[in-house]
Amino acid sequence: MSPPVGSAQASQVSPPPAGGDPVRMPDGALVARRDAPVGGQAVLEGVMMRGVSVWAVAVRTPEGQIEVESEPLVPWAKRHRLWRLPVIRGVVALGESLKIGFKALAISANAQMDEDEEGNKEEIGGWVWGLTIFVSMLLAIGLFFVVPVGLTSLIKDRLGSPFLFWLIEGLLRTGIFIGYIAAISRMPDLRRTFEYHGAEHKTISCYEAEDELVPARAKLYSRLHPRCGTSFLLIVMVLSIFVFAPLGLPAWYWLMASRVLGIPLIAGLSYEVIKWAGKNRRKRWVRGVMWPGLMLQNLTTREPDEEQLAVAIASLNAVLARETPQDANAQQIEIVA
Repeated sequence: MSPPVGSAQASQVSPPPAGGDPVRMPDGALVARRDAPVGGQAVLEGVMMRGVSVWAVAVRTPEGQIEVESEPLVPWAKRHRLWRLPVIRGVVALGESLKIGFKALAISANAQMDEDEEGNKEEIGGWVWGLTIFVSMLLAIGLFFVVPVGLTSLIKDRLGSPFLFWLIEGLLRTGIFIGYIAAISRMPDLRRTFEYHGAEHKTISCYEAEDELVPARAKLYSRLHPRCGTSFLLIVMVLSIFVFAPLGLPAWYWLMASRVLGIPLIAGLSYEVIKWAGKNRRKRWVRGVMWPGLMLQNLTTREPDEEQLAVAIASLNAVLARETPQDANAQQIEIVA
């Protein structure tokens, strides 16, 4: 880990290399113009990073040390040509991301566990994580898809128009999502996780700009990123308005079923949008379209300190030690950044 650099020193650090050719994000900080097949996720006191053939998670332990664990990865999209087709590849990538993300979260949680009387660290059992995943998915589907259509169905007869129904339902869904993000962003216990989220974004942008991967350089970059999962979820909420519109107003049970069964299609379409935005971030009008999602990231990211940046860099370095993502096919770009 590089020695800490104070704010006075950081202000004297030279600008990023011309080869990276970065641009400014809405927060005024830098982001690279190019995209790279690298993604990640904030976990408990750490960061998970993944490339095309390997993923790694770095965690700062209660003792202050950085522990890094990495595993090889064979992307699901490489296993069958069908899984690389547009829209389908987004569903596959999302499923793969969830699997890796929950595994990385389990590693980070176990790293924070206390030792027992014999000096061995206690670990959270696999069945606990399985139950956690099931309940989390159930709550997400219920809150963001079932509840909006259920509430709108209560006034369906008064609306008298399929157009008004799906518009109100979509706006309600988006409002619930933004309200949920705003609520959890106020929770003190999540603040450090959001700081690691910012560290993850800064580190990825630093790498994409071909800058030196050290905390003093990474801190120059924006904590907002075009490929962030927060932006992806907002796109899901907005696209669902248009995907469900052609269904009209069937019986309530078909409305409920369509909202659940339609999630993969919406996720796949949203993946294509976020992937396209990441590749075209240099265009001003594209950044304008993505502006709402970037603003929402102000709630899910916080400015990290250099120790947190060091953890994110350690995770990415563990990936780079085993592969060169820039040489990989761009089709393998991870959704979450």
